[in-house]
Amino acid sequence: MAWQGIEGHDAVVQRFVAAQARGRIAGTYLFIGPPGIGKSTFAHTLARSLLCQSMGEGLVPCNVCRSCVQAKAGSHPDIDTVSKPDDRATIPLESFIGDADHRMREGLCWRLLLRPAMGSRKVAIILDADHLADEAANCLLKTLEEPPDGAVIVLVGTALERQLPTIRSRCQIVRFRPLASESIFSILKRETASQRDRDQLDNDDAQKKEPDNDSLLWACAQGSGGSLERARLLLDPMLAEFRGRLTALLSHRPMHGVALADETKLLLDAAGKEAPIRRARLRIVLESAIDFFRAALRDDLAGEPSCDPTLALLINTWAGSAGEAVVSLRHTLDALDAVNRNANLTIVVDAWTALLEQPRLAQTT
Repeated sequence: MAWQGIEGHDAVVQRFVAAQARGRIAGTYLFIGPPGIGKSTFAHTLARSLLCQSMGEGLVPCNVCRSCVQAKAGSHPDIDTVSKPDDRATIPLESFIGDADHRMREGLCWRLLLRPAMGSRKVAIILDADHLADEAANCLLKTLEEPPDGAVIVLVGTALERQLPTIRSRCQIVRFRPLASESIFSILKRETASQRDRDQLDNDDAQKKEPDNDSLLWACAQGSGGSLERARLLLDPMLAEFRGRLTALLSHRPMHGVALADETKLLLDAAGKEAPIRRARLRIVLESAIDFFRAALRDDLAGEPSCDPTLALLINTWAGSAGEAVVSLRHTLDALDAVNRNANLTIVVDAWTALLEQPRLAQTT
């Protein structure tokens, strides 16, 4: 049975259970793995377990003590979470040491020095560790190297290469694997069933909905790349329809960059004005393009067909070379990085599609 409802990370759970049993919980951890696979959820659940006042065997919190209740409500005084603001490209320095007028009298590093309010331990969770500016990361080094007694600091990122060597060397690395399609499918099925039940409770006169479309849920799970977050986004009918057109546009030769740019912008505009939602949609577009070019490269170099029948068919009709796939893949990864750095989305789309339109030219420059 999944630990605290978290699926797909049993090896990580066992690592922490064993460490707790030996009294060897470390002061600093760096969680590494693809986005959307549950690293943040795991970090918060681990914090609740470590602070539980009546924790049972297997690092299982009681869920009824005062500490557990406050942790689940997100109001625990000894759990501190820092993340990148939606309108910033990096986590601001003041999140760690306070603003210019309150240096080391505010911020995470200062709060960790305070006595725990409810027990003997404090837990700090630093989300978006990929987006630590050098100045902010450097101010953390002393705290990471010598955490206050009883403190546990968890940084959550996606790749070791995106962390400063000085950060990596001070943390125990915990690697999270992408979720299996079967795990994502079962989670999606539970979530859609729960949503259906809530809808029926909200409207007693509503007619019973049709059973869940298992084939759709399975397709989203397979196309998720092991990310539950991505699978949830793929349930959006408009996005699912666009992904089908996207692979057709990418495989067409000559590529029509203007058409790809226009359709991508329409998809973003349909999401409204909320920047996080628009960025999430563009990430799906770019990640789907990455899947396409990687599959094309594997097919060209190793003769390894894609497990997605539709994608495999389009790749068979693609006249591009392995070199073009490599260059196009590089441009798409660069565009995805720009999205993650809060670049203007319209400019990202225009630049990306223009580069894809002439991959041979780009390859020679």
